[in-house]
Amino acid sequence: VDFCDGVGDLNAGVLRLIGDPELRYREDPVRMLRAIRIANKLKYRLDEATAAPIARFAALLNEVPPARLFDEVLKVLMNPQAADNLYGMRVYGLFAQLFPQTDALLEQPPVMNFIMAALNNTAKRIEDDLPVSPAFLYATLLWPAVEQQAQELTQTQGHNPAIAMAQAGEAVIARAVHRVAIPKRFSVPMREIWDIQVRLTRVHGSRPKRLMTHPRFRAAYDFLLLRAPFGDAGLQALAQWWTQAQQDAELPPLTEELNGVSVTDAPTRKRRRRGGRRRNASRSDAAQPSAD
Repeated sequence: VDFCDGVGDLNAGVLRLIGDPELRYREDPVRMLRAIRIANKLKYRLDEATAAPIARFAALLNEVPPARLFDEVLKVLMNPQAADNLYGMRVYGLFAQLFPQTDALLEQPPVMNFIMAALNNTAKRIEDDLPVSPAFLYATLLWPAVEQQAQELTQTQGHNPAIAMAQAGEAVIARAVHRVAIPKRFSVPMREIWDIQVRLTRVHGSRPKRLMTHPRFRAAYDFLLLRAPFGDAGLQALAQWWTQAQQDAELPPLTEELNGVSVTDAPTRKRRRRGGRRRNASRSDAAQPSAD
């Protein structure tokens, strides 16, 4: 047992670490995460001696095996007190050690609001006894960095939006797993959720109906709904369009806000046929359709 309460602490609502806090944190840095999680669960405050070393020792989390931190993150963020736990981790510098790419963007209100909305949504599902997915949680935690990098790839290097999203997702996960290991059974659906955000912007022709049959469509659609309140009018219109598209037999009409809506705002490059020179010169300027 790492934490205990005397009668006085119980009455005062104080959580105190057994033994010397500095020594105990050095022995197992995960105790810093547990202190925040248990205090918020019990609605206690941390004893001053228990709380004081955490900010100084936050970097000790780098000594914890990434695979172990994956489970600890689920414990601290996949529960009804997730939002309070995130606040505590940020106050003491623990979140920056776990997710430095995301932490660097949290000062932007839309990013912070998006993360908080995701955690509150997870908390509500747990309270309602509904299933929650580690893949969805980690997809939201890393999305701000993925979105930023994908936009950079399209706007500065002219990448195709789908390719940019795939490359950004792969790069962000590759950096993230050095701190918190993400098993493949979760990283694969994470990438699919992100990739489908691009496909959701393609609302012409038969693509929407085909996309609705994708096994990861519902998770990606829920992800879009989560993003919409913190995006522009085009993103909000897109979320409304997909909501209606699933309810009606016919696809909804395209509104002005949907014209040109894109996750990355980059043009789709024309593809060239394989096999050398094309026989029909009249086709030389014809753009090839982009793949879903």
